Amino acid sequence: MKVWLLLGLLLVHEALEDVTGQHPPKNKRPKEPGENRIKPTNKKVKPKTPRTKDRDSADSLPKAQSIMTQMMDKGRFQKPAATLSLTAGQTLELRCKGNKIVWSYPAYLDTFKDSRLSVKQNERYGQLTLVNSTAADTGEFSCWGQLCNGYICRKDETRMGSTYIFFTEKGELFVPSPSYFDVVYLNPDRQAVVPCRVTVLSAKVTLHREFPAKEIPANGTDIVYDMKRGFVYLQPHSDHQGVVYCKAEAGGKSQISVKYQLLYAEVPSGPPSTTILASSNKVKSGDDISVLCTVLGEPDIEVEFRWLYPGQKDERPVTIQDTWRLIHRGLGHTTRISQSVMTVEDFETIDAGYYICTAQNLRGQTTVATTVEFS
Repeated sequence: MKVWLLLGLLLVHEALEDVTGQHPPKNKRPKEPGENRIKPTNKKVKPKTPRTKDRDSADSLPKAQSIMTQMMDKGRFQKPAATLSLTAGQTLELRCKGNKIVWSYPAYLDTFKDSRLSVKQNERYGQLTLVNSTAADTGEFSCWGQLCNGYICRKDETRMGSTYIFFTEKGELFVPSPSYFDVVYLNPDRQAVVPCRVTVLSAKVTLHREFPAKEIPANGTDIVYDMKRGFVYLQPHSDHQGVVYCKAEAGGKSQISVKYQLLYAEVPSGPPSTTILASSNKVKSGDDISVLCTVLGEPDIEVEFRWLYPGQKDERPVTIQDTWRLIHRGLGHTTRISQSVMTVEDFETIDAGYYICTAQNLRGQTTVATTVEFS
């Protein structure tokens, strides 16, 4: 009996071992002692952060793309350099990619509506052609595309092109001037330019005072030379005034420019400084009256006048005359005086009231008024 009991207990023990999985599974290698143990380490690991590139704010803006090409010989095209030298008489052809191209070129070509210049807009590009070029055509040629929304367009800053072209001509070191004497106004609040531009890139250019005769150094502090503009007075003052000229030397030859009268302007920039005055503020029937509107301003800034007056709605005939002149107000200071005079003849009742003058220049406008009564 005891024997059967022991055999039964042994069979139960073996069955329990199979259920609990103490034996290694088939087809799997038994692990060796020490395997899969985690080894301690003292190595320091820096936390990884995403890498970012340092960029200037300007880099995030779209880069400008040059859209200009120059027509070369045999139908070849290439992008022009920042400055070019061409012989006078050559034909210049520039193209800019785009279906809405705007051009800028030396004002000389626009002033005289020169027939040598042709600007066309084709389906895919704008075309500028200049034939029979001369030294006077020297200057900046540029183009840009337009971004349009209906009829409103603005300049596309990412699609532009430009080149400054020197047209060299025998006997012409300076870009020709339409006159033999020019006036340059010196304003205390902005730069002044003596436009001695040359037609030869390698020319050496100096500035000279006529009296007392001496060279005026371009020291980079008060005066600098810019080949595209001329001699630039960075901070003009009254000591700079006088008559000056430029001298250019190139290829063993020299040439003198036209003369420039430098005048110091004492009136600062801004809207017109305007006054109004009537010849009389009380007028009898049948008398004549004049109302004067006066502006003191910068010598080279033009002024336009507009009037409102009592008899205007009844189409009362009046006479308006505009004039201007330069006046010197001591210490070499120069001012432009602009005047507009309104004259009313045979004064009537409908002429009594407010006379209003508005003077306008590039920097704004000023309105003044006076009253004229019937007595």
